[in-house]
Amino acid sequence: MRYYLGIDVGSISTKFVLIDQEDKILDYLYLRTEGDPIRAVKVGLEKLAKNFANPKNIELSGIGATGSGRYLARVITGADLVKNEITAQAKGASFFVPDVRTVIEIGGQDSKIIILENGVVVDFGLNLICAAGTGSFLDAQAFRLGIPVEEFGKLALKSKNPTHIGSRCTVFCESDMIHKQQVGHKIEDIVAGLCQGLARNFLANVGKGKKILPPIVFQGGVSENLGMRKAFEEALGEKIIVPKYNTVMGAFGVALLTKEQNLRETKFRGWEIAKKDIRCTSFQCQACPNQCEIIEARIENKIVARWGDRCGKWSDQSVAAAK
Repeated sequence: MRYYLGIDVGSISTKFVLIDQEDKILDYLYLRTEGDPIRAVKVGLEKLAKNFANPKNIELSGIGATGSGRYLARVITGADLVKNEITAQAKGASFFVPDVRTVIEIGGQDSKIIILENGVVVDFGLNLICAAGTGSFLDAQAFRLGIPVEEFGKLALKSKNPTHIGSRCTVFCESDMIHKQQVGHKIEDIVAGLCQGLARNFLANVGKGKKILPPIVFQGGVSENLGMRKAFEEALGEKIIVPKYNTVMGAFGVALLTKEQNLRETKFRGWEIAKKDIRCTSFQCQACPNQCEIIEARIENKIVARWGDRCGKWSDQSVAAAK
């Protein structure tokens, strides 16, 4: 049996999915990044190693990385494949809903819409200027309202008369919500109105100009919010599908893509990498007017990778040294 690991390193959370050669998910983890992606990756590997490396002696046949911290994950683990979030999320969604046409993915600090035709990505959109509706924003509003974020969506479903909340941006949305509190609107109506406003904001910005057709899949951390699910259904007039493993779909997608590589040998550094000293620093190259910021990664004080240069001067050196 061959096994493959997908890692999705995001700004808020880091996800792991371990699959076998039959695409069965053996285990998955959803961890808070907490501003330290190196620690998050090491913790995840250590937990997986306890469950699989020792008692069942599972050896990985391939490992893939995605997310905003995918290059860092590659350096730490020796990942065989690095893919962007659009490709990984689309792959995961297509596995559970083969005829999916639209993917809505909202994570901790970013949101995206992916348009597919016959399983192929033909268009996508990202939140470039507004974070309203993302997981961190909803966390902040739940804290302001004194509600556990886990109960946020359930409370929204209790509303009989959702309050209209301005949704042009996070600042206006928050100030409007505070105003509605001050004039005495019910909490559940405010929460429901907030969900509706955030869904409108997503469609007007991230989804602007996109041909949104069913089947529509909703994934990412915010897809756990029942209020947001209902808000999107009402705004689009379509059923929203939330597949199993919806919060770790990027990691699952990159694990599937890694399996498809049919690798003869993996570059995985081994489960023991979780116990080694891994550090990253940076410096500014002065060789030309670009003044690129070069990221330098060390394992046990040995330089294993550099990246960030446009010309390849420093990254080429690190590749040669690794050989």
